[in-house]
Amino acid sequence: MARIMSREQTMARPDIDVVPATQAGQRFRVRDHYEVGREKVREFARAVQNHHAAHQREADARALGYPGIIAPPTFASVIGMTATRALLDSVLIQYDLSQFLQTDQVFEIYRPILAGDRIRSEIVIESIRQFGDNDFIVVRFSLSNQHGEVAIVGSTTIVARRGAEADASLSDVVDNIMMHGRPLEPASAADLAHNEALVPLGVSPLVEPDAHEMATVHTAPAFDDLTPGDRLPDGAFRLTRGDLANYAGVSGDANPIHFSDHAAQLAGLPTVVAHGMLTMGLAGGYLTAWLGDPTAIQKFSVRFSGFVPVAADTASTVEFSGRVKSLDPSARTATILLGGTSEGRKLFGRAVAEVRLR
Repeated sequence: MARIMSREQTMARPDIDVVPATQAGQRFRVRDHYEVGREKVREFARAVQNHHAAHQREADARALGYPGIIAPPTFASVIGMTATRALLDSVLIQYDLSQFLQTDQVFEIYRPILAGDRIRSEIVIESIRQFGDNDFIVVRFSLSNQHGEVAIVGSTTIVARRGAEADASLSDVVDNIMMHGRPLEPASAADLAHNEALVPLGVSPLVEPDAHEMATVHTAPAFDDLTPGDRLPDGAFRLTRGDLANYAGVSGDANPIHFSDHAAQLAGLPTVVAHGMLTMGLAGGYLTAWLGDPTAIQKFSVRFSGFVPVAADTASTVEFSGRVKSLDPSARTATILLGGTSEGRKLFGRAVAEVRLR
């Protein structure tokens, strides 16, 4: 955390070189499936303040044509956290885990994740690109349900420091604050072959669907009523330290900069800050509130560029806006540009959603 580049530096990266790493292209399957619990969906929806009734009640989900309550659009991050942690613990072991940063997140949604689904995950290290002492690592993933249907394909980009000697202060944070669990010794080739979490599948791409499932949507706005340039109503959410602690527990993202002032200051931050994926989850709730149907989101991508500081005794406000960038008459879809700010600070370098409309 302490020595990693600022978000501004990561965005301006003219001299990034492709690293000739043998790890790029490797594909893995997460050995165990993830069973989506009804209460977990409800807890996550509350944590990201996604208030659509289909995240809470079966009757409202059935009204949209689905047999179980529907997970919010960013719920896949909970499942992906397990795979990413396993990858960092046993494959990408050359990085200092106290110094990494997520810069981009993309979800392409082919069908919603429902309570009761048993999700299988596959991941590919798509690329590793070098910038100074840091690497930009793009991990692509695919989540499939118990019927073998692909639900979500996406990618995560993180920046990690290679081969740096850990700062003593950061080591204290790891020992005394952070959740433990990372292996003490680097994994050997033999260890990787018998990895408890990941099954190596060699070098191969993910299998991805050719087209999205064209299920009926029940959106409040109609395609025929929209024109490019239309603005969505503004929205606002409040975040407290309690919200951050709750999201850390529900999502599994226990980075101490989100709950420890000491860790945040060591990282060069003014105070504790909200999780980037929490702000993306709030943006998903803002978009769903306008759409009226959480299954209408077809693709959702964010490049993070700022953070939300959250004081110990005062709530912070996150404000969202949106506008229709373009419309596709043949598919009856719209491309929505989203904006997010907190205390005048811009949160996203880019935030785009492709949505289907009635």
